[in-house]
Amino acid sequence: MDFTLEEYTEEQKACGKNFFKQPCTFVLGVANLEQLPLTDMPEVAFAGRSNVGKSSIINALTEKKGLAKTSNTPGRTQQLNYFNLADKIHIVDLPGYGFAQAPESMVKQWQKLIFAYLQGRVNLKRVFVLIDSRHGIKKVDTEIMEMLDKAAVTYQIVLTKADKISEKALNKVKQETLEIVKKHAAAYVSVLATSSEKKQGLDELRYEIYSLSL
Repeated sequence: MDFTLEEYTEEQKACGKNFFKQPCTFVLGVANLEQLPLTDMPEVAFAGRSNVGKSSIINALTEKKGLAKTSNTPGRTQQLNYFNLADKIHIVDLPGYGFAQAPESMVKQWQKLIFAYLQGRVNLKRVFVLIDSRHGIKKVDTEIMEMLDKAAVTYQIVLTKADKISEKALNKVKQETLEIVKKHAAAYVSVLATSSEKKQGLDELRYEIYSLSL
């Protein structure tokens, strides 16, 4: 059973894969809104709870192991990290929301930065909200989704670490996630299941990003 509303052809997946074979480089880390690049280039952003695997999926998509810094310590990403893919699109790695091993004042500062960015960035084409497939959508994820609904920012749910659970459990969380997504105004009604380790679902995600660069 396919839980997305669209099928990806082999041609589309190949197109996405080829797009990501082009150079992708780190541009800058943004600690406040004044540092945001002045550009009309389309942007996509990766959001999710701390330690959900945002940096890992960016590295897997680009096939560059150390491009985005990963850590087992939640809250490692403390700024908006910008990556330039082929001068066609910016990929933005956002600080994790929710639990982070940092002072509360710093966490609030990150969250304020994230919210201001998401609500005010005109060339932001889509936010990929990453959800750990082992846990599903939690209250803090729902809060982010509601904020994106209110700001009319299109977002798509991407399940991560899909290799860590059984196929039956994955199908269940896909179905539950899709039912939740249908109730949110700005959500893109298509759920992708991915694994950075097993390379699962990456070509489909690459194609989505490619299509937003056009």
